[in-house]
Amino acid sequence: MLLTPRNSPGCSLYLITPLLSVGDADAFARVFAEVVGAAAIACALVRLAPVTQTDAKAIVAPVLRAAVAADCALLIESDGRLATRLGADGVHINGAGADLVAAVESLKPERIVGAGFLRTRDEAMTAGELGADYVMFGEPHRGATMTELQSLAERVGWWAEIFETPCVAYADTIAAASALAGAGADFVALGEAIWSRPSPSEAAREAQAALAGVGAKVP
Repeated sequence: MLLTPRNSPGCSLYLITPLLSVGDADAFARVFAEVVGAAAIACALVRLAPVTQTDAKAIVAPVLRAAVAADCALLIESDGRLATRLGADGVHINGAGADLVAAVESLKPERIVGAGFLRTRDEAMTAGELGADYVMFGEPHRGATMTELQSLAERVGWWAEIFETPCVAYADTIAAASALAGAGADFVALGEAIWSRPSPSEAAREAQAALAGVGAKVP
């Protein structure tokens, strides 16, 4: 299975959830359904707090239903076996080591295997060579500086110019998302920039419009 932009050509939205637990699962599932209904979201990554297998199913099931209804691929962070068991579309692995090799061997081509937490260009190239369906640059954190954004945009531009494997770039803000889309990212990942807003649905529509505006500027 390949991850492809919803609005090709151009840059599509990729969402990263907060760390989810049983206590906040129902409330988040309702918000998530509203967001994927309000904007075209190509993919969402579910991050789970430490939970039991039973709790994981209870958390993911309503999110997965909303994702399927919206034609949004749903990935689980780190645990390929859990992704398969829950019927998710794939897994997101941190690093380009043994865990990525195992996920590629066990899940592809039926499911998506993405790679993130790639600290060097060599590590990103290794992830691509191992068969990752995408590489992600940047991770959720607060207060990115202009220097960090510039460095991230440079890495995105380098990758987009040379490699065919899709690139996901994580943005702390919607303004940063526009900059990374302009640098050549196939997908821009947003987390707290969506979920922390009074209206996450409105924020998602704003992000979609921002990316569409970048695409409209491309000759």
